[in-house]
Amino acid sequence: MAENKVEVVVAISNAESPHKVFNDNEVFTKSPPFHCASPGIRFTPSPNKPPRFPTNGNLIRRKSLARSVYSKPKSRFGEQPYTLDGTVLEENSISSLQEQLAVNSPYRNSFSKAQLSKKPGPVARTASINSTITPKASLIASPGLGGEDEGELIYRKVELSKGKRKRLTIKVLIEFFVFSFILANLVASLTVEKLKRTSIWGLRIWRWCVLLIVTFCGMLVTRWFMHFVVFLIEKNFLLRKKVLYFVHGLKKVVHVFIWLGLVLLAWELLINHGVQQSELATKVLDGVTWTLISLLIGAFLWLLKTLLLKILASNFHVKSFFDRTQEAIFHQYVLQTLSGSPLMEEAEKVGGSQSIGQFSFRSTTSKGTTKKEVIDMATLHRMKQEKVSAWTMKILVDAVMNSGLSTISNSLDESFYDGGTEQIDKEISNEMEAIAAAYHIFRNVACSTISKSCYTYIDEYDLRRFMIKEEVDLVFPLLEQAETGQITIKSLTDWVLKVYQERKALAHALSDTKTAVKQLGKLVTGILIVVSIIVWLLLMGIATTKVLVFLSSQLVLAAFMFGNTCKNIFEAIIFVFVMHPFDVGDRCVVDGVELLVEEMNILTTVFLKLNNEKVYFPNSALATKPISNYHRSPDMVEIVELSIDFLTPVEKIGALKEKIKGYLENNPQFWHPNHNLVVKEIENINKIKMNLIVIHTMNFQEFAERNKRRSELVMEVKKIIEELNIRYYLLPQGVHLRHMEPDTGLSK
Repeated sequence: MAENKVEVVVAISNAESPHKVFNDNEVFTKSPPFHCASPGIRFTPSPNKPPRFPTNGNLIRRKSLARSVYSKPKSRFGEQPYTLDGTVLEENSISSLQEQLAVNSPYRNSFSKAQLSKKPGPVARTASINSTITPKASLIASPGLGGEDEGELIYRKVELSKGKRKRLTIKVLIEFFVFSFILANLVASLTVEKLKRTSIWGLRIWRWCVLLIVTFCGMLVTRWFMHFVVFLIEKNFLLRKKVLYFVHGLKKVVHVFIWLGLVLLAWELLINHGVQQSELATKVLDGVTWTLISLLIGAFLWLLKTLLLKILASNFHVKSFFDRTQEAIFHQYVLQTLSGSPLMEEAEKVGGSQSIGQFSFRSTTSKGTTKKEVIDMATLHRMKQEKVSAWTMKILVDAVMNSGLSTISNSLDESFYDGGTEQIDKEISNEMEAIAAAYHIFRNVACSTISKSCYTYIDEYDLRRFMIKEEVDLVFPLLEQAETGQITIKSLTDWVLKVYQERKALAHALSDTKTAVKQLGKLVTGILIVVSIIVWLLLMGIATTKVLVFLSSQLVLAAFMFGNTCKNIFEAIIFVFVMHPFDVGDRCVVDGVELLVEEMNILTTVFLKLNNEKVYFPNSALATKPISNYHRSPDMVEIVELSIDFLTPVEKIGALKEKIKGYLENNPQFWHPNHNLVVKEIENINKIKMNLIVIHTMNFQEFAERNKRRSELVMEVKKIIEELNIRYYLLPQGVHLRHMEPDTGLSK
């Protein structure tokens, strides 16, 4: 598992201020028994060890019809939508948390009314980060520290000892042995008199030795050359920012291109112009020459294709995922910082120096080696989409794709209690573990080691024990109920769940984009192979007029058979890489149906309906449809229709408006205060149709949360209408009675 570390050291002053403390009478009268801990959390029996994250083995699933586990299709996003029972967290979590700490903590006697802790004052910090953030804004700050590049990520790339050692493969050993053997023969052919006069097919031996060295060992020499070029670029900071991303992607292609160029050069200088040529020999030599030229042209086209795909992928990532990747990395940094030790508090004890927060992660490369990347948080906030380099974007994408969302597992590993000192990271892999992580973070932050007290909510001072003030100012707007200055365990849990879901959707989106680029690369590679073969036929003189006519006829036939397919492929590529109306995880409306984007490919997109039914759409068809995207929308409007009696007094309608306004103002975390109660029409001089127009503090991406808020609003409107005794009566209906005389004709 990847191993992430957070390194933050700042200086903290010693000022004090009052704080809130648990009331022991309130807590222990409401506390459930010890075995009734928060759902999904399993406590360890040891009193000195923190609780562990739940495992899948402890989860009890509802029984259903017998079906093989392996044959059951699964969704990337599991069951949707996932709702969280807030009452469980509000009523049980804090009390069970307090009871657990009272039993296991060495500070169990600290839950006293008389023990009131005081808070230190602001953090003394000279190099501040002047930035603000809203839940919908990107993490971009104003110009910051002098002397640093404003638009680039300053990172330190540290290879592990395992990754640094370049293991000699069998292929390299064989190449090195052949190189040494041929080089020895070359030296002998130039120094030994008998070998100097020896010729093969009219050519001196040294010419053949040089050709063999270039042909069989040129890859080895050019590989060394490319490693040296990459080393020079990595040492040059300006070049590293601008071209290193493309250098790593083009290294293999340039390697092959240079090798083929050297082979062609050696063939022309040493063989083609140095042999007594007969008519047959001339044809053979020309054939080899034109074949090498064709291969060199193909390598150049391959190089051009790779470069264009790299540029496409880089620009696409910056345009589509920069803001989301920036936020995801900051959220992971916050989770790891809050789940670890209170570094600011420890810095105060030891008088530590000031430092800027950093986020480190370990990822596995394509070769299986492990590398460590360090991202500076201050620079991350100052980055702008217009100035970010391709290499910087690659580092950010790798941080999301190659390292999962994780916390420092219960602060310390089991090995710590056995004498070890290494901290490990616990990756959050499902929603239950996300809830467990939120519970662990709340306990870790709400309990102070200085005052030896635990609190019922988290405020700014608690966060300042882990972060600098500027980072706290960024975190507070992300959480609900932050306007009150108090973060409850429910709001923290909702935020961690949201972070987990967004991180998972972003990772799937980046993965599908990478797959789409690979599929596009394979398609272009097939076209280049056909083009290279045609070029070879033309250069060799094989493609005569008859051959060209035959190929043209076949091309016309292929265009007739696959013309519509090629058109659909082209439209799908434009849809995915140019239009790109949604990403994986976005909730959209297509043809009036709400759908969740499950998977994106070059040709098709997979959606999920609200009942988890999978729907497959060809991208060429989606390109012609209007698509509504909830995830990319701003805060959205909710409209509630209601009807009241025509005879309702105007005073009651005014009171209805005031009470609705009061409800919205009392719930600023759910609704904007701006609203409108509009009279739509009067029907039959009997009924007044009205529309209540309110604005959510979110869009409709979270379908379950939207329905929950709407239901609460409708129930509140119903309650207000009942309190005001507003009624609706049907119009009186006239009943006409007529006496029907019996038919005497039938009786006769």
